[in-house]
Amino acid sequence: MLKVLKNLRESIVQVIIIVILLCVQATTDLALPDYTSKIVNTGIQAGGIESSLPEILGKEDMEKLLLITEDDDKILEKYTLLGEEHDKREEKIIHKYFGNDKKIEPDTIYILKDINAEEREELTQLITTPLIGVISMQNSQLSNITEGQQDSIKEQVAVNLIKELYKKIGVDTDRLQNNYIFKTGLRMLGVAAITMISAVTIMLLSSRVAAKLGKTLRDKVFNKVIHFSNKELAEFSTASLITRSTNDIQQIQQLITMLFRVVVYAPIIGIGGFVKVLTNSDNQMAWIIGVAILAILFIVGTLFIIVMPRFKKLQDLIDKLNQISREILTGLPVIRAFNKEKKEEARFDSANLDLTNVNIFVNRAMSMMMPLLMLVMNSITILIVWVGGHNVDQGLTQVGDMMAFIQYTMQIVMSFLMISMISIMLPRAAISARRINEVVETVPSIDDKKETKKFDESKKGLVEFKNVSFRYPDADTEILSDINFTAKPGETTAIIGSTGSGKSTVVNLLPRFYDVTGGELLIDGVNVKDVPQKELRNIIGFVPQKGILFSGTIESNIKYADENMSDEQMEEAAKIAQATEFIEGKDKKYKEPIAQGGSNVSGGQKQRLSIARAIAKDPEIFVFDDSFSALDFKTDSKLREALAKKTKNKTVIIVAQRISTIMNAEKIVVLEEGKVVGIGNHKELMKNNETYRQIALSQLSEEELGEEGGN
Repeated sequence: MLKVLKNLRESIVQVIIIVILLCVQATTDLALPDYTSKIVNTGIQAGGIESSLPEILGKEDMEKLLLITEDDDKILEKYTLLGEEHDKREEKIIHKYFGNDKKIEPDTIYILKDINAEEREELTQLITTPLIGVISMQNSQLSNITEGQQDSIKEQVAVNLIKELYKKIGVDTDRLQNNYIFKTGLRMLGVAAITMISAVTIMLLSSRVAAKLGKTLRDKVFNKVIHFSNKELAEFSTASLITRSTNDIQQIQQLITMLFRVVVYAPIIGIGGFVKVLTNSDNQMAWIIGVAILAILFIVGTLFIIVMPRFKKLQDLIDKLNQISREILTGLPVIRAFNKEKKEEARFDSANLDLTNVNIFVNRAMSMMMPLLMLVMNSITILIVWVGGHNVDQGLTQVGDMMAFIQYTMQIVMSFLMISMISIMLPRAAISARRINEVVETVPSIDDKKETKKFDESKKGLVEFKNVSFRYPDADTEILSDINFTAKPGETTAIIGSTGSGKSTVVNLLPRFYDVTGGELLIDGVNVKDVPQKELRNIIGFVPQKGILFSGTIESNIKYADENMSDEQMEEAAKIAQATEFIEGKDKKYKEPIAQGGSNVSGGQKQRLSIARAIAKDPEIFVFDDSFSALDFKTDSKLREALAKKTKNKTVIIVAQRISTIMNAEKIVVLEEGKVVGIGNHKELMKNNETYRQIALSQLSEEELGEEGGN
């Protein structure tokens, strides 16, 4: 997984922004419960009075306070008796408590001086108990309430009693309360807005980062696959490579979208919530969080043990279904010809059912997680309210603190919930990452050497097989052994043999689709293993046994080797390949669309366009791997005649089944069971080689062979 995540370096700036925004969001989220507590405790219960230390005090109440306490000097030095003139700070306090309309009589109100936090704490200690005594003397009902309270909420009681003192000196307490709730609410909305903006931006950036990572991984997988030899393609299978390029990378993208929130956001929320709860003076309910976390870990751990083994099986079943689908779709004509639709439907249904059953099991297990976790969260909320209600009743906890505790608990639980969800996603993504790495880290068996050689210009077009042998990967026996022959420029070298004799294998060695396992294959006087693959394939025009066309137009297919090729060169290649007749018959001529795989042209047309593509490239060496099989005899003859003029100084290697295609070749190599059993021209082989003679007589009569051979 870490190897896959290293590709995030391409989006490092966006990742840093996401991390910063996640820290901002976590900080603002942790601040919201505090605002809830302030609105309930201070705004609603305390009437907007923020401290148990009165900011203003009537002269009469100050005198009563001083009668009870013995710290008169310490208290008086912290207060100022308002006179006729007021400074800016005093004006601000008067406006806060009395508004702009009320006139304050001189020497009737004490205002708290601008003192530091330490001095405020010391003064609060001195004044709280005497202050409660002052109000108690005036209000017997309040006296009864305060006697029933415990020391832990004495400060809150004092705040409530200060409200009575404020009313006595004419403070509009309703206005004070509304102002506090309004200002705190605005701050809360501001914090929530920052959270919302951060969350939206994070999701947008995360989606972009995940999409870019997906693009990078697809590029890496495709670029690696494009350099695979046939050996690696056979090992992975086309269906599996498609699944790895799509479904597996999609799993990584889904993980990345959530990963940042879990790696950065969840720990900050979880740890921050714990700190907030533990540093709160009323943390008697902290044990409830432990119960919630244990319940979540139990549920997730159980699901993890049950579901984890199925994820690997799920990806393998997707591979299998893709493989069967591809086989059925490509083999549809054969299936219809043999009336095997029902059998193939049953095979597909079996694979589909296996995948469906595993998917259902995984989805059922996963679908249970959210309801169970929500049950835990709701049960924890009920438990907090039940325990908190008793604490509120006993005076151990304030209502606002209980509400804040619920929010902090939900944040902590949600952080563990996110970690739990990612722990379920991570195994499947890890399996996908491993499958992607298998492709990316596979070293192609055919690769360029660090130090390469240049072709020998004096041997241009010369192809030499020297004691060449070859066996397929993991095969027990050699397919080819002791292959020795030379193909020269200006000559046509044909290869013929019975089915399975190794004809196509021989020509597949030329462009290094496979590497020889023994002996040497030289082109232009240099071993093909010693030259760059790109340069090697640049000098070879290869036409495979099965004509392959790409979606686009006739023009784009013929100009495949060079998009900037002139139209004259393209038209000449089409003329030589005998494709002009059917091309001119199209409405759009060379601009006529070609469907995917060339499905809108016939087999013969497809083969002629494939031949035209190789001719247009104008290489040193032409290789035709049974490329004339779909052509009628007349077209075949015309094509070979035109091709002979074009390739006078070129090396031409033809693999053919039809004797008529190769009878005029300067050199014919006869293969049998992977060995060369004869080399010569048609006449020589007819006289001296029984294998060639049997192949020839199986196709043409002796008269035809003699007549053709004389031409």
